[in-house]
Amino acid sequence: MLIPAIVVITSCSKYQKLMKSTDNEKKYEMAIAYYEDKDYYRAIQLFDQLMPLYRGTEKAERMAYYYANANYEQKDYILASYYFSQFSKNFPNSKHAEEAAFMSAFCNYLDSPPESLDQTVTHDAIQDLQLFINQYPKSERVARANELIDELRLKLETKALNIAVLYFKMRDYKAAVINYQNLIKDYPDTKYRETAMFHIAKSYYYYAGSSIDKKQGERYQLCAEAVDNFLANFPESEMVKEALQIQKNAKKNLENLTILQ
Repeated sequence: MLIPAIVVITSCSKYQKLMKSTDNEKKYEMAIAYYEDKDYYRAIQLFDQLMPLYRGTEKAERMAYYYANANYEQKDYILASYYFSQFSKNFPNSKHAEEAAFMSAFCNYLDSPPESLDQTVTHDAIQDLQLFINQYPKSERVARANELIDELRLKLETKALNIAVLYFKMRDYKAAVINYQNLIKDYPDTKYRETAMFHIAKSYYYYAGSSIDKKQGERYQLCAEAVDNFLANFPESEMVKEALQIQKNAKKNLENLTILQ
């Protein structure tokens, strides 16, 4: 067991000596060697020292590309996205420029949190992927970029739906209506369109029932209209029967209100 320990200690000692060295060419050679050996942590530490010194030289491009990739391999997607973006801007004629532009967006995709959390990064990833598509419309990566955008948009749609559902369960029917409507407005092609339109009608029905007398009539009317809208768009829906019953009840309540007035 002593031999492996001695090897590790010797290796660390050589690395620490290298970090303190003023021989930048040796540092550069070893940074590349560490990177190619997939020792990304050590490669990054050396690149941190060298990149400011080699700015504007032939070696700058290679180090910048390796540095971004090393952060990606270390799963530091925030830094990787930033440095891939910087690479594509600083070296637009590089053979790696297109890849770097895609990877910058892809790292934001990987960093996108679950839908229950803040989705700022998700929006950034969609924007960056769309910018990549616009910049490289003939790239082989466009199809993959579109797939990622669809996946991220579904996450945003699901978050929007969950918020609307939560308001409905909390019996805050006004907020439920607004959030279901916003879901359809923001994502007109959403796969949740059917359930959203149905629950707009259902929310209006309960909203009317919990309203003061003078507001009930207009809200039952909105409910009936929402059902008509739902039926026009989804005549074969499994929720048609329930929707028709909601509309029937809304119209009956509306008639009763008219009689009382």
